[in-house]
Amino acid sequence: MTDIQLFTDISSLPENLKQEVSDFVAFLKSKNSKKKLKKREFGYAKGFFTMTEDFDKPLDDFKDYM
Repeated sequence: MTDIQLFTDISSLPENLKQEVSDFVAFLKSKNSKKKLKKREFGYAKGFFTMTEDFDKPLDDFKDYM
């Protein structure tokens, strides 16, 4: 269905049904806008990752490549 066909169909409706179409369009727009990302909370993953003491120690496995 094209925009022109949709406009023609809506234009032929009585005023009370046009208002229902308008309300439904507003509902669809608000439904689509609710898909926003949640605000991220600082420190949410604290303690989830741990690093060993030798984290910065050079890796012997890559000596051939350096």
